[in-house]
Amino acid sequence: MNGLIALVGSGEYLPVMEDVDRHLLASLNLNGQRPRVVCLPTAAGQEGDESVNRWSRMGVEHFQKLGAEVTALRIINKETANDPQHESMLERADLIYFSGGNPQYLHDTLQGSLAWTALQKAWSRGAVYAGCSAGAMILAKRIPSFRLFGTVDGFGIVPAQYIMPHFDAIPAMFKPLISVLKSRLKKGERMIGIDEDTALVGRLGGGWKVMGKSRVHVFTHNGNQTYENGQPVPLD
Repeated sequence: MNGLIALVGSGEYLPVMEDVDRHLLASLNLNGQRPRVVCLPTAAGQEGDESVNRWSRMGVEHFQKLGAEVTALRIINKETANDPQHESMLERADLIYFSGGNPQYLHDTLQGSLAWTALQKAWSRGAVYAGCSAGAMILAKRIPSFRLFGTVDGFGIVPAQYIMPHFDAIPAMFKPLISVLKSRLKKGERMIGIDEDTALVGRLGGGWKVMGKSRVHVFTHNGNQTYENGQPVPLD
């Protein structure tokens, strides 16, 4: 069975998301062994060493505090995404966490890579996939591009046309794009909006629920529905 998926609106590696991350770690059946967590700063790969190192350090410190064995892999471009030395660590991981950054860059870097294949092997045997902001957006069928005021391909793993993090903090200048995306939804399609410091946690073919401080919004051709912390979210 595929492992849990956590779509995080914001707050990766911060105290506000500790309860969510404890839940993800507790979902693993490891027979008393310490969970192996891999943190990936890939989405920030264009931002330079300072940003990459900061996300890596935050991830390691955060999950060590939660009792995990943690490694931050410096997968930041196509070359490092295809470095064979990262494969075994990704395949053996119990939880793989993508921090935020540029979703289109993240998708393009992972597409067809050894790292993405290894990650999918881990997930297919039950590892958790956690993605904050860009890491959540790439799992939808399409990724909104605020720069181009359009959309680009996503991986299409989660049953959603678009996944929008930071939903309660989207700047006014980008709200027309959100309106356009909602208006384009066809019958059977959905857009998911995830507020900051909030996560939508679930499993493909199984149940999903809201965890965190705020809400999750689901938009369809027929209207929209908002869900609070602890409430189930139907995504069948």
